[in-house]
Amino acid sequence: MNGSVHTEPAVRFTRNAVRINGESVVLLCASLFYFRIPRESWRERMDQVKSMGYNGIDVYFPWNFHEKREGEWDFTGDRDAEEFLRLAAEAGLWVVARPGPYICSEWDGGALPAYLLTKPGIRLRDNDPLFLQYVAEWYGRILSIIGRHELNGGGCVVCVQLDNELDFYGCADPQGYMERLRDLAAANGISVPLIACAGQGGLLEASGFAEGVMPTCNFYPNDRDPEFERKVLHYRNVLADKDFPLLVTETNRSHFLLRRLLSGGAKLLGPYLQVSGTDFGFTNATNNWGKPLAFMTSDYDFGGMISPEGHLREEAYEGRLLGRLIRAYGTSLAEAVPESLEAWSLKDNGGKEDGLFGPFALRLGSGGGSLIFLTNGTDAAKEAVLQEANGSTIPRQGTIKLAAGRSLALPANLALSTWNLPGSLAYSTAELYHAEQLAAGTLLAFHTDDAPGEIVLDFPQTAQIATDGGVSADRLGERLLITFNGKDPGRCVLTTEDERALTIVITDRMAALYLEAVSPSGSMVLAEPKTGGVYADTGLTVDWTLSISDPAVTPTEATAVSSGQARAEHLENLGVYRGFSWYGATVRLPEHKRLQGFLVRQAGDVVSLYAGGRYAGTVVPGGGSTFLPHETRTEEILPLQARVEIWGHTNFDDLRLPGLRLNALKGLTGITAVTDVKEITSNWRVCRAKDDSFAIPEENADDGEWPVVGFGGWLSSDHPAYEIYRREFEVSAEADSWTVHFEGLQALAKLSVNGRVPVEIHPFDPYVDLTPYVVPGDTLAFTVFLQKVLGLPTGRVRVYEGFEAGDYTVRAGEEPELQAHAKAAKQSGHIQQLPIQLEPGATAWLSGAVANSAANNGWRVKVEGSGLKLTVFFADRVVGRLWLPGGAARPVMTGGSPDSFYLPGPWFDDARQELSILLEAVDAESPGRLVSLDFIPV
Repeated sequence: MNGSVHTEPAVRFTRNAVRINGESVVLLCASLFYFRIPRESWRERMDQVKSMGYNGIDVYFPWNFHEKREGEWDFTGDRDAEEFLRLAAEAGLWVVARPGPYICSEWDGGALPAYLLTKPGIRLRDNDPLFLQYVAEWYGRILSIIGRHELNGGGCVVCVQLDNELDFYGCADPQGYMERLRDLAAANGISVPLIACAGQGGLLEASGFAEGVMPTCNFYPNDRDPEFERKVLHYRNVLADKDFPLLVTETNRSHFLLRRLLSGGAKLLGPYLQVSGTDFGFTNATNNWGKPLAFMTSDYDFGGMISPEGHLREEAYEGRLLGRLIRAYGTSLAEAVPESLEAWSLKDNGGKEDGLFGPFALRLGSGGGSLIFLTNGTDAAKEAVLQEANGSTIPRQGTIKLAAGRSLALPANLALSTWNLPGSLAYSTAELYHAEQLAAGTLLAFHTDDAPGEIVLDFPQTAQIATDGGVSADRLGERLLITFNGKDPGRCVLTTEDERALTIVITDRMAALYLEAVSPSGSMVLAEPKTGGVYADTGLTVDWTLSISDPAVTPTEATAVSSGQARAEHLENLGVYRGFSWYGATVRLPEHKRLQGFLVRQAGDVVSLYAGGRYAGTVVPGGGSTFLPHETRTEEILPLQARVEIWGHTNFDDLRLPGLRLNALKGLTGITAVTDVKEITSNWRVCRAKDDSFAIPEENADDGEWPVVGFGGWLSSDHPAYEIYRREFEVSAEADSWTVHFEGLQALAKLSVNGRVPVEIHPFDPYVDLTPYVVPGDTLAFTVFLQKVLGLPTGRVRVYEGFEAGDYTVRAGEEPELQAHAKAAKQSGHIQQLPIQLEPGATAWLSGAVANSAANNGWRVKVEGSGLKLTVFFADRVVGRLWLPGGAARPVMTGGSPDSFYLPGPWFDDARQELSILLEAVDAESPGRLVSLDFIPV
């Protein structure tokens, strides 16, 4: 006799269900990121999520938030991940833990520490022993914390995600990489399921289909995509064939869309960033959400149901309604499977059903029956009649009415045994959204959008019937027909012979949204919505002090990191990973040469350049090179100063800009004082080639006979057109730096100089350094292999000649150094009222003491102005980085509010707290203006 007892794991994923502690559940999971929310507000946000119907949260753990420099670890204060998980368990929320190593999340470098970028030969996010050596250090720390809070140990963590959206990245060996991460997780005691999310549907590319790692899906569709459910069903079926459920680990925030996902059989609904936050410190990312470059704002808010300050938005109540619906059906919905698309259809209703998506139905688990989803993807009300495969229709008479932009889940053929009652629910044209056992029996609550309808039951005929309000009930043979007028709330109470009562309550949708509780007698208790975020200015005034600083002088508080170097280096190679840096250099110019401008090489993110103390301009090169015109007579030895800010390392990997590669470095590699700009767009010899081998036909061997045209100007009937362009260029005998610029090029091209191996010309960084090929005074032979696409320009060609700067020094400053500079500057400041105007290139500190709001919840500060970049310090940290409109250099600012910042209430002392703002006038054409700072109470 075998006496062993099989014990089900605390968390188990099956083909059709997520089982937690032996019960099948649907996970409704909101992103909640501890690193973007003050520690004092963690529990409050968790309670808000829970109160709005969610049973789980997903949380990233950013590696570079905890390892600020190589080997310097911090898990205290706002970085106390253990305390966060303890609070989540206390709040009754399950946790999907996402420790990377890469997290994306529009966070600096996707949370990969910038020191990794300096390791020779390292292959990030791949099956690379060197990279995995560093990952092992991170996993050893973070997974030991996560492991202590697994569900099976009395904690809250139900699964752990490895890496993030790997299918967006060019990983050479996803299977091997995932296997190594899996093994590291196991070695660190992780026993809950491991998952890997696909960002663009590449399940293999995201997970490698590594054994023991379950693929999940991230979907970011147009919420009203009429084909979306079919895509969801495709992935549900692919995963089911592998005995996995469909888990949607990220998607948009509208509960309209979450209902559509639920209709496709999703068992985890994970709307990304339902709880908004703030990128405090120098933690912002850059990415490809612009043209293509974008800077992420410090405000991190995609319009989720909770604002960065903690205000509930209207969408939160949609979440509570969906959460109630999921709980109402319980296990039967958690174990439901999609029905065939032929099971239900829309009956022709004279076109009134046009624009509806569906029906899509789930076959419910225990108890059987169907839950039919019908979605209105238009901005107008619609009417429909459902038809089952056997020909029966819902409703018996009339139509189902859907308000604009609404998705309904309607029950059909549903056994009431789910609620320990006899009979069945044949169908309802109102949505069942709440079920509760009361002392007097069972209550089922339905809602409707001001439209009449009906509920049909198979219920014992001996039951007593009582109705009130806008509800009536009539027997139809064996069935009971309950009708409602859609205007007035009402109820129908059915009492069986054994005195079991079924109370059916019908309300409008607003009552369903704001249902707070049901009284023991069955009365619906409604609450006023607790939404916020509509602000009004209180007229708070601050006594400001303005301190003008010399922008061409490095702050003495900055830390020296390099000096006396012949060439500039990227900042990470100097141990600088965030904040501001100041490059100092000199360039020697011949007396007879006139300065035309500066070529800044391989630079990022923000470079403000000063020559001889004069402002030359601000540029955002995106990791590439850029020419900054600056014509002036100048001294023979010209001092240069470049103030460089690392806005953030990219959280994506995008080929289109050097700075958008995941391994891109910041700072700059050189500055050339350009003394001659040579236009060489004209007089190129051209030869057509047959294909991308660019073989020169025998009859065209003599390039002296080739046609002479402007660069890219040969009109061809070929598409694509393969062309070879040649010309010569005589270089200066005096200069020591030469660069060719293919400005406006929108074609694939390679450049060979003097017959050397061709180098690619990057359309978004179309600069090629010619210096290695040049003997001063000689002639260069250019050959360009050009692949043109119909209608796209090939631009113009220029050569920049000049003199390379040298004798570089670099100093750097993060929050402590900058705050020390602000404090020192204030000593020489003066009282200043707004508005403030700063000349182009000027910098200043604006300081003032601010008291907390009357409710002690802090302030949202709205900024009005132009041509300024602001770095805002409060409570010993950066709370906001803004770039106000104005000037050609300003990049696309995205991710949240570009013109406001948040001062958290818990960070105020009892007395007034110092607020310091670094102002930089970064529009070379116009003064920077700070018009107002409006303090709005949270």
